[in-house]
Amino acid sequence: MAKIGDKLKPFTTQAYKEGKFVEVSDTDVTGKWAVFFFYPADFTFVCPTELEDLADIYPKLQEMGVEVYSVSTDTHFCHKAWHDTSEAIGKINYYMLGDQNHTISNNFDNLREGVGLADRGTFVVDPEGVIQLVEVTPEGVGRNAAELLRKIKALQYWVSHPGEVCPAKWEEGEKTLAPSLDLVGKI
Repeated sequence: MAKIGDKLKPFTTQAYKEGKFVEVSDTDVTGKWAVFFFYPADFTFVCPTELEDLADIYPKLQEMGVEVYSVSTDTHFCHKAWHDTSEAIGKINYYMLGDQNHTISNNFDNLREGVGLADRGTFVVDPEGVIQLVEVTPEGVGRNAAELLRKIKALQYWVSHPGEVCPAKWEEGEKTLAPSLDLVGKI
């Protein structure tokens, strides 16, 4: 599994975005925050609930300078068909990457061995192309976009405020901690 601190590896693929097929590569990701949101397959059950949830917060993520790339081992053609036939998926305005050759899934070590499907993995990459967050849930457990949003806010705060860290349940505007010898054993 890719881990925090790993660099984004090269890829080029076709994607579906806002009614068009577009090419996306790792060079398009560099310079901005990015979410790679892997899911097992189009036309399934938990996946559309997660992707719709993510679509609902996508405008907020864009305001924060974050781009979203959903990834499954389906093709960009399949993504278009799903987008055109599902009310939930029809809300998506972010990139839907096709990964039928498994390059991206293998780059993140997020391919279910022997199955050919991506695991339900979330990876947040910073503007320098470094993975800063990794989360993988089992097939039957959907993710929460509001919690992802909170974590990205905390990541962006932490990166821009050296010497401060965000405690559990931290929300934007709340107090942070400044790790020091004086805090040891007092929290």
